[in-house]
Amino acid sequence: MSNISIIGTGNMARTIGVRATAGGNTVEIMGRDQSKAADLAKALGGGATTGEWGAAPAGDIVIVALLHDGVVPVVTQYGEALAGKVIVDISNPFNSTFDGLAHREETSIAQEVAEAAPAGAGVVKAFNTVFRHVLEKGRPDVFIAGDSTQAKARVAAFIESLGMRPLDVGGLKMAHWLEGAGVVTVGLANHGVGTLDFALGITELPA
Repeated sequence: MSNISIIGTGNMARTIGVRATAGGNTVEIMGRDQSKAADLAKALGGGATTGEWGAAPAGDIVIVALLHDGVVPVVTQYGEALAGKVIVDISNPFNSTFDGLAHREETSIAQEVAEAAPAGAGVVKAFNTVFRHVLEKGRPDVFIAGDSTQAKARVAAFIESLGMRPLDVGGLKMAHWLEGAGVVTVGLANHGVGTLDFALGITELPA
């Protein structure tokens, strides 16, 4: 099992926290509003604790569960407190009409996090192609991208503890395309599928 710190107190933080504690992982919640963080930790149960905002996270894996425009500033603020940690970016930088990315260059929030993170931190993109309630109730495939094989292995083990299948798509530059896949899921929800009750996944042909 893994030691997890979650930065954020919103819906995704709660959902991942619930699945993490149910999977036997140790969970720490960190939020700007200490009372909200404490309330969420109490609601999660399973020995979940509350960490001090900006202090070194207790978890080896740090999941930044914030809106995309807040991720890099918070990683920058934490600075050396994240040294040696595995940082997981789950954000989707949608544009205002949800049919494209907020950044126009071939980059990603995860790549920007890697630039802001201290030396020795591993950055992994994960969970961004799964709608919150599907993550809460289902067992979807979870795509991951990152440059560190060790960091991805640790995140993959955590994902497996949630009862889900991790699928490695390659290096961190692939995070850009995972963010694009997040846009595709919204397009499918609005058009081809017509509901939010699905997740992208891989179907393998029998041998």
